[in-house]
Amino acid sequence: MQVTPMDDTQKIKNLLLGIFLILAFGAVYFARDMLLPIVIGLLVALTLSPIVRALARAGLPAPFTAPVIILGITLTSVMGVYALSGPATEIVDLAPKVSAALRDKMSTVLDSLEAVQDASDQVEDLTSGGNAAPAVSVKQPSLLVFAAGSVASFLSLGLVGLILAMFILASGDLFYVKLVNAIPNFADKKRAVKMVRDVERQLSHYLLTISVINAGLGICIGLSLYWLGLPNALLWGVLAFALNFLPFVGAMIGVIAIAAYAMLAFDTLALGLTVPAIYFFFTTLEGQFLTPAILGRRLELNTVSVFLTVIIWSWLWNVPGALMAVPFLVVTKVISDNVAPLAVFGNFLGARAPRKSG
Repeated sequence: MQVTPMDDTQKIKNLLLGIFLILAFGAVYFARDMLLPIVIGLLVALTLSPIVRALARAGLPAPFTAPVIILGITLTSVMGVYALSGPATEIVDLAPKVSAALRDKMSTVLDSLEAVQDASDQVEDLTSGGNAAPAVSVKQPSLLVFAAGSVASFLSLGLVGLILAMFILASGDLFYVKLVNAIPNFADKKRAVKMVRDVERQLSHYLLTISVINAGLGICIGLSLYWLGLPNALLWGVLAFALNFLPFVGAMIGVIAIAAYAMLAFDTLALGLTVPAIYFFFTTLEGQFLTPAILGRRLELNTVSVFLTVIIWSWLWNVPGALMAVPFLVVTKVISDNVAPLAVFGNFLGARAPRKSG
């Protein structure tokens, strides 16, 4: 088969595309602290833009409503964190006791595992002739210290992102005007404005709807745990609300964490296992039935693409990346649906196969 110059050109384009993607991933990974507040600001601005625009049509100018909305979000978050700091501190103080409590209530299973471990160690000593080198352990920072540092870093970057969002929202339609002026063709102007409006509408609809659903989930879990008599049930309801923004991972973390705490809080193993079962029931009901029914088919995303997106952004930006993975995917899906060359990629991200013509 003869190789044509067109084939060589295509290979060069594919190679350059691969190099660009590798460099882009590297830049996103190493520039996290710079890009994260910018991305947060853009996502918040896109989410709240329809609200600010509606208030502007009602006679309230954007330079007034934008600072009020952002300040309200900030003060509400600070007050919520302050109100829950006491119960959270109590749970953190109880963390060292969780291991001992779990060991007492699951002593039979743990004793069997220790017997297996002892037998394995004896076999290893026999095979190594008893001359195995002593293991060298490296002391790592505790999980709580690492988590506290990550949360503090994310909150500081998030505050910068909120300030950026406030400036974007206060500018009103300034950037839309600049976008229209930058595109020479009238048809392309209309297409660009329509795409940005669709991104705003879909992202705002998704995030606001998910926030309401997660709030309902937190209320149901909190009330159920309060009815069971679990201490700090309100805090666990708020944690369920926050963790459910993490696709797939959040529910698992919540079930494991509340199972460990319930084992310590209740005297019987059966009641201790009832608490995580209730948590699992509500999160499964929300994830498998409630959220797909409310969001509808318009925002349905392929489960595989969501899972891969969460993995990639978790690797790039840790927990903040996992939180923003699905909003990124929503924006990408809307852009792909509005740009003809990306239509195939948009169909892949969707949950349903495209209909065959004819």
